[in-house]
Amino acid sequence: MNLAMTLVQNEYIEDPHDFLATHLQHALPAFLAQSGWFVALYLVSHGLIKIVLVAGLLRDKLWAYPSAIIVFGLFIVYQLYRYVFTHSIFLLVLTVLDLVVIWLTWHEYRYFKKYRVFAQ
Repeated sequence: MNLAMTLVQNEYIEDPHDFLATHLQHALPAFLAQSGWFVALYLVSHGLIKIVLVAGLLRDKLWAYPSAIIVFGLFIVYQLYRYVFTHSIFLLVLTVLDLVVIWLTWHEYRYFKKYRVFAQ
């Protein structure tokens, strides 16, 4: 509730019955309560996407290597974007782990592309 009041404080000073400020004051606490669900949904989707990509990697599917690199890269971009606003160490740890996964995927992709035949 304090965040909602901080965000609409200037509008309240000018006009205590301001339509936008009044609705934001009531909507923001509900939205902020839902942010826990967003974090959970993000982590579950992050994990599920990684499971699908890792399954492809384990089966030596050629498409899985560049797909994994691109998807993990997109996760990194989003995590760094969120870090700018939250300064969460957890996001940095997740980003470092994703960077390690990208490096390992790239290294394995180059190795398998050079020395193995892929299952199509």
